[in-house]
Amino acid sequence: MSQSRPSLVGTEYVVDIGPVAHGGHCVARHEGLVLFVRHSLPGEKVRARVSAGRGGDRFLLAEAIEILEPSPRRVSPACRYAGPAGCGGCDLQHADPAYQRELKGEVVAEQLRRLAGIERDVVVEALPGVSDDGLGWRTRVDLAVDRQGRTGFHPHRSREVLDIDECLLASPQIAPTGVFERRYPRAKAVHAVVSSAGERAVVAAPQGLKRTPTIHEVVQVNGRPVEFRLNALGFWQVHPAAAQTLADVVGAMARPRPGARCLDLYAGAGLFARVMADAVGASGQVIAVESDVRAAQAAADHFDSDGQVEVWQGRVDHAMPELVAQGEPCDVVVLDPPRTGAGKAVIDQIAALHPQRVVYVACDPAALARDLAYLAQCDLVLTDLRVFDAFPMTHHMECVALVEPRRD
Repeated sequence: MSQSRPSLVGTEYVVDIGPVAHGGHCVARHEGLVLFVRHSLPGEKVRARVSAGRGGDRFLLAEAIEILEPSPRRVSPACRYAGPAGCGGCDLQHADPAYQRELKGEVVAEQLRRLAGIERDVVVEALPGVSDDGLGWRTRVDLAVDRQGRTGFHPHRSREVLDIDECLLASPQIAPTGVFERRYPRAKAVHAVVSSAGERAVVAAPQGLKRTPTIHEVVQVNGRPVEFRLNALGFWQVHPAAAQTLADVVGAMARPRPGARCLDLYAGAGLFARVMADAVGASGQVIAVESDVRAAQAAADHFDSDGQVEVWQGRVDHAMPELVAQGEPCDVVVLDPPRTGAGKAVIDQIAALHPQRVVYVACDPAALARDLAYLAQCDLVLTDLRVFDAFPMTHHMECVALVEPRRD
């Protein structure tokens, strides 16, 4: 049993840092031990302190507490809360933004190679609209609340609350709401939101959930502004340029023709369904499937006057057998699943619809790579991939993959 093996938490090792790994770590080895070290960069020599693990574990988690030989790409973090024992939200503030994108590209390429057998060079693209320093982009901020009602963030792998008075990643419009200074003695969490229409909302959970305000997000579709009304806590991309960029890229990859039949799976408020509905026209059909009640209602309200769009509220894995049973092929399938991905059952059912194009939007490269392997088993193969740095200073990114029937 694990309790019989000695804890190594607090043990320090001097290690040479190897390649970057998925999850905001780099890999190091010491006398047969494998360490995943946060706050380090490839090529460095560091003193690493174990933060989780026991003797005999396959790997240990650690943090670089002293940089003995720094990488030339290392920079001083802009935020005073970043670093070991600090805020757990930023994994990469110690690297310059361009190098962060290089590291993320290496992570995506490694996941594709290891999990899907796909050899591909990956370039991670910066998003427009915010400062090149990688700060001030987060339009949605979720804060924890301590026992005194003060807001803050959790350190990495901890339920403690780090009391903070600013977040440099937050949009400049977040701080004026007072969310970092006010006390919330009866709240478990506080959510601060800024919409693309300039609206601001602060919701304290759980007491504020019953009166959560509606906000408006605006995206250009075919050169015209399209407005989405959604609950302030509903899902929307947190980077101010992400929704527009993804809508443009998904539309360009999907290329639905007039009269086409399309699916938007894990549809949220219907952003991608809107793009496809405009393309297929009155003679086409779009079915949007979303499990979250509030998001599905927002989508239904948005498409209320669009006869060619059906919104199904329910789980995708429950809806897919019904769609397959209808016996009608789909020209285009767009899916934007949660971090865990779609999974083999859903992928097999997508393949059973005989799509000409599948556009997969993913925030986790490991889940994407696994599902691409499942798609390849169904003779649907990756033909295009774009990756965007939608979360600067963190290890996260957004991938958009185009999958088409195998031609050989």
